[in-house]
Amino acid sequence: MIDLIRGQSVVVVGLARSGSAAAALLAEKGAARVIVTDSRPAAALQEQLAALKKYGQVEAVTGGNPPELISPGVSLVVKSPGVPPGLELFKRAAELQIPVLSEVELAYAFMKAPIIGITGTNGKTTTTALLAEILKEARFNGAVAAGNIGLPLCAAVEQVGPGGAVAAELSSFQLADIRDFRPAVGVFLNFGEDHLDYHGSLESYFRAKARLFENQREGDFAVLNAADPAVSRLQEELRAELLWFARGPVERGAGIEGGELALFKGGRKVASLCPVKELALPGEHNQENALAAAAAAWAAGVPPQAIGRVLRRFKGFPHRLEFVAEIGGVEFINDSKGTNPAAVIKALRSFPGKRKILLAGGRDKGSDFSELAEVIKEEVSYLVLFGESRAKLARAAAEAGFAACREVATLEEAVEEAWSRARPGDMVILSPACTSWDAFPDYEARGNRFKELVLRLREKEGGA
Repeated sequence: MIDLIRGQSVVVVGLARSGSAAAALLAEKGAARVIVTDSRPAAALQEQLAALKKYGQVEAVTGGNPPELISPGVSLVVKSPGVPPGLELFKRAAELQIPVLSEVELAYAFMKAPIIGITGTNGKTTTTALLAEILKEARFNGAVAAGNIGLPLCAAVEQVGPGGAVAAELSSFQLADIRDFRPAVGVFLNFGEDHLDYHGSLESYFRAKARLFENQREGDFAVLNAADPAVSRLQEELRAELLWFARGPVERGAGIEGGELALFKGGRKVASLCPVKELALPGEHNQENALAAAAAAWAAGVPPQAIGRVLRRFKGFPHRLEFVAEIGGVEFINDSKGTNPAAVIKALRSFPGKRKILLAGGRDKGSDFSELAEVIKEEVSYLVLFGESRAKLARAAAEAGFAACREVATLEEAVEEAWSRARPGDMVILSPACTSWDAFPDYEARGNRFKELVLRLREKEGGA
């Protein structure tokens, strides 16, 4: 990799967090020229551009991604996650036989610490954050959560030495363009419909995620969900040592028996971790996330006692079933990270017996909302829809026979409508089933805005 960088001209496509971190790493590793390009105007990229000013060899091209940036003098193209793969400059790179790699691949080339990679349609952020806490509990020297979770892998390169470990959340966007990337432990949580607007087909999306394991060898570990048919079939392709996780006994890995999360070997329980009732994370899906993190930590050499201590105290991640406030007997839950139908179904089923008002909407990713609509009919008392996809969601609900629904334009209006309908004992859940990109830069900004609106409402209503 260093031969493609030192003294060379490199192009970075996409200037979000990952792209900025990639450009900085390339400059630090001796690239003679780093061209960063983004379709957004410079005014929308002030923070990123300011951070790169200290590198004299970095040049920014904003307001478009001109194909002519790719010339025979370019040695490497680094693609930020989420940048559409069909851009003309990628086609030009292919014609000129210039390698196009993901930011994850670039980071891997220089990472000193072992990487535990976590992918799946849902639960990645929670599992990654939980695993990082377990690694810290086991006193890994400088363990961090990185990747799609916030800290780009390229930014983690200089933060973690050989004695540490990196729990890396990896999206299909990041894995689609790897070459040599090889995690010491790979975890595939689950698989469902998502990102069809990007990958084009369900199989293409699945194969992108399955690339997590393709470079693993003997001595590495693969952790698979025994209860997910798509994920479990990957056992036939693995070269790594296999560990399972499931909400029941497993042959080898992490499972549940006698009301207790435990580690298994040869089909027998070999170590207890934590009673199910003491797990700090709510919901059955979080039992799976906890088991996946436990299996990965065990593979990394963490003692069972350290795993159990963290399972009892780790309460989750912002924007994933995050309790915001209780106002007049009404609970408000921020699940802005729920950006696809499967995630919303899990969120709704995490609170059995509760009367729920669901806030959903945003930018559609080509999802089929029919199964979600059936669950809404079972779990939701009132549905408030906002954003670009509100009409499509409303049609799906109507086709399922659910009529207690109101469409509004914005999240602000959605919160007002939910509060006007809520009664003591109700739960208002923001779990959008869509991306935030019609109104917010990311799910975090959307979730933070929801929390602001709820806390303002609490002040208005005279709450603490």
